[in-house]
Amino acid sequence: MTSGYANGEGENPTYEEVIRGDQGFAETVHVKYDPQQVSLKKLLESYFRVIDPTSLNKQGNDRGIQYRTGIYYTLPEDAKIIEQAVEAEQEKYDQPIVTEVMPLQNYYLAEEYHQDYLEKIRTDIVTLI
Repeated sequence: MTSGYANGEGENPTYEEVIRGDQGFAETVHVKYDPQQVSLKKLLESYFRVIDPTSLNKQGNDRGIQYRTGIYYTLPEDAKIIEQAVEAEQEKYDQPIVTEVMPLQNYYLAEEYHQDYLEKIRTDIVTLI
């Protein structure tokens, strides 16, 4: 899994460019998986457990277009599975789900300090103790 920026305008954006919001990139993670080990449906179920799919352009305290929720796929046959997962998830909410579902247009790797970010934070916390 890597951290990066997807579906925006321009090439190789920096974090500072992404947070301005004017290029339309979403902060993303690229998840590589083995469908023999875990299904796309299972991954989507996990995804929906950790986000608020009804929250537009924000997650937690983070605000801006770069914090929108999205599922960006590369295989056309995945679109139907994703749409079915969104429909099933919608049954749990009164508000409409605003998670984008669209083909991946582009993806750029984020800077090294964004890679494995939570692991780095945990290491820093342990070091501080």
